[in-house]
Amino acid sequence: MSHPPFNPLLPLCQLPAGARGRVRQLTGNTDFCQRVREMGFGESAFVTKVCGAGPFICQVNGNRIALSHGAAMCIMVEPLGGR
Repeated sequence: MSHPPFNPLLPLCQLPAGARGRVRQLTGNTDFCQRVREMGFGESAFVTKVCGAGPFICQVNGNRIALSHGAAMCIMVEPLGGR
C-alpha cells in the first residue's frame, strides 16, 4: 500500500497563534500574490502569527500586518514551531 507524500505546508490561517512559519507558496490571482509580496510575505519569508482569530495579526520583516481569513488561506507556510 502506497502512502501519499507528506506535505508539511498549511495555510497561514491554520498556523497556531504564537507559532513561526516560513512562507513557501502563494496561491490566488496574480494581483493578490504581488500585493502580499510587497507587504513582505514573499516566498521564504519568516512569519509569526501573533493572534489566532481573524483578522489574523502576523509579524513579518519586523512589521505587524492584519490579514483577512481569505488572504491567510492563500499564504502557504511551512510550520517552524516556537512561541
